[in-house]
Amino acid sequence: MSRLPSLFVSHGAPTFALEPGLAGPRLTALGRSLPRPESVLVVSPHWMTPTPRVGTTALPTTIHDFGGFDPALYQLSYPARGHAVLAQRTVERLTEAGWSAQADERRGLDHGAWVPLMHLYPAADVPAFQVSLPARLDAQRAWAFGQALGPLADEGVLIVGSGSLTHNLYEFRSGHGQDEAYVAAFAAWVHEAVEQGDTARLLRTLDDAPEARRAHPTPEHFWPLLVAAGAAGDRVHATVIEGGIVHGMLAMDSYAFGSVGAVNRAEDEACTAI
Repeated sequence: MSRLPSLFVSHGAPTFALEPGLAGPRLTALGRSLPRPESVLVVSPHWMTPTPRVGTTALPTTIHDFGGFDPALYQLSYPARGHAVLAQRTVERLTEAGWSAQADERRGLDHGAWVPLMHLYPAADVPAFQVSLPARLDAQRAWAFGQALGPLADEGVLIVGSGSLTHNLYEFRSGHGQDEAYVAAFAAWVHEAVEQGDTARLLRTLDDAPEARRAHPTPEHFWPLLVAAGAAGDRVHATVIEGGIVHGMLAMDSYAFGSVGAVNRAEDEACTAI
């Protein structure tokens, strides 16, 4: 198998599972266009630990780690199997790279993992497991964490950083987030950085991008983008998969680092379907 790309996906609110919008069909088309992985590895900010942990269970549970939403959300499950062999290989890779990684035999899939996976692989027929996001990161360490995971892409692992291109929970919860102009400005700045393969600019995003503090009052939903880009290594040039803006403040765009031809075909297919 040729080296798999790495992905950053915006998982939005849990309601993304029921309301696919623009992003859902495009993730589904992307999943169909890419080489079939042996397993998907997801890094989500909804599982943060002091040092990395890797879910090694054979049957990951569907974790409903949210409250106050449509009761239908709590009935959803994503019954993908785990992949204990590749999960243990992930522990080894991280340890070799200097991270104090440990196996976690109980961890299932939180909504940062199973919600986007419902669109990417709706049949739940590709094994999946999670890797926790280290709690104390900066831009350089998030990138380095992705670099440590990167060699797994040569072993059939699709590395997915699941976060949110913009993420202001105060505006989401208060209903005040209806200023799409700032969301679009921040997203455009990041799009240019990834399309040009400008690593230095991407690493400076939370310092230099317009409206960065408003787009990310806290950084944990941005770090998965740097994890995915770091996993791509020198293939940082990415294709933008546009997902629109939902709830007036959540940019749902995703990025694919590598396999650009396949991604472009997926974009065409998804746009035709829409």
